[in-house]
Parts: sequence; structure tokens; C-alpha cells
Amino acid sequence: MHGSTTLLNHFRVGLVLAALVISALGPNHVFGGTDPEHEALARLVHEISALELLIDEAEAQASPDARIRFRYDWLRQDLDKIRRGIEDHLEAPRAEPRPVPPLRGDYRR
Repeated sequence: MHGSTTLLNHFRVGLVLAALVISALGPNHVFGGTDPEHEALARLVHEISALELLIDEAEAQASPDARIRFRYDWLRQDLDKIRRGIEDHLEAPRAEPRPVPPLRGDYRR
């Protein structure tokens, strides 16, 4: 009986130590989770990349005879700047803000 009590006490000490380690490291570190903001930004990068197909489709359907034409090349450049900015943040977050080039914002000729 004494042996089983000692084993139970060791098991309890082990559980307490494991709980302390998990609480000290945080659940994301222990279980491999990621920051929710990081996940959302990664999804944004994916969605911006997926927009390329829609942009190609819209550009293919554009009328070459239109008096005012949409500048798909400018849209792609702006989306690329946005995507790169998000990727830069995901890869190496900085403590100091960095300058960001302005977007065109106007896609009409």
C-alpha cells in the first residue's frame, strides 16, 4: 500500500510540474498554435493572391473600345505592395513603423 501512495504522490508532483511548464510557456508554444492576428494576416495574403484570377478574368472581359478604361496593371501593383507589406510583417515584425509607399487608389484613365 505504501508503494502505491508514493507512486501516486510522484504522479501528482509530475502533473503539477507539467501544469507549471504549460502555464509558463503558454498554450500556443506547447501545442503549436499561432497568434490569431498572424493567422488572419496569412489568410489575407492568400486572398490577395487569389484575386489575381479574378483580375485576369475581368481584364479579359474589358472592352478595348471603352472611353475610360480600368488600369488593371495599377491595381496589380497596389495589391502587390499590400501583399508584400503583410508578408514583411509576418516574416519579421519590427518595433518601429517603416515608411510605406503610397497607393495609386485611382484606377481609371
